[in-house]
Amino acid sequence: MLGVTTAGGSIGQFANRAVCVRAIAVNLRGMGGSEPSSRLQPDQKKKSVMTQAICVITGVGPGTGSALARRFASGGYRVAMIARDLERLSRLEREIPGSKGYPCDVSDASQVDGTADRIEREFGAPDVVVHNAVGGAFGTFLEIDPAVLNRNFQINTMGLLYLARRFAPAMVSAGRGTIIVTGNTSASRGRAGFAGFAPTKAAQRILAESIARDLGPKGVHVAYIVIDAVIDVPRQRERFKDKRDEFFIKPAAIAEEAFHLTLQDRSAWSFNVELRPYAETW
Repeated sequence: MLGVTTAGGSIGQFANRAVCVRAIAVNLRGMGGSEPSSRLQPDQKKKSVMTQAICVITGVGPGTGSALARRFASGGYRVAMIARDLERLSRLEREIPGSKGYPCDVSDASQVDGTADRIEREFGAPDVVVHNAVGGAFGTFLEIDPAVLNRNFQINTMGLLYLARRFAPAMVSAGRGTIIVTGNTSASRGRAGFAGFAPTKAAQRILAESIARDLGPKGVHVAYIVIDAVIDVPRQRERFKDKRDEFFIKPAAIAEEAFHLTLQDRSAWSFNVELRPYAETW
């Protein structure tokens, strides 16, 4: 089953131990003789903030994207949220402590570079990058507009390339980091009615694997999450009105697995991770 979102909306325990320790240290500040952050001087507060782990997430919409932002924020990360919808980003900034929105079209290399510069100035180099932005369209190869297929390729595949090229070098220098890509079953099969979408997700998965094989030996974990389900968001509930709860996959459950990937031991990293509801036929 395929879960499709929109471009604006719709990651190992010891491998990234340093990342987790940084995040936990901030959460537990005040327990080891340190002053609570509320009593720190301004320059000390800035230093405290800069010790937090940083996560960049693209495609922060009402489903998986916002669930990812909430999970990483609750896990001690400062979260840089990327999407095209400024109003949604502003609302999420108010709801999620330690988050900041960055309007950006990930299909535009210059926008990605400019946004990355801002994130590094304001937050620092990210420890985790999650490419969740997605462009999708239905139709057979005779029905689709070729321009739509190209547009989806730019978001799904080229967006990943731009992000990895921009953020991976700092991870390699640090000897740690995680890059996660959210995908679906179109990454491994091309059904007739998905000609405007499946080719771009297949290319995305192969690119992610190529990046993983390159960066893994350098200490950077790259993983691809295949979501074999319909994501539980209002739009899909409306579309599948007759389906029971177990038909859908919860955005928070996807986010939990993404967070778990950042905790994997360096001796047992996953690349291809498949997620589906227990009742899904596969």
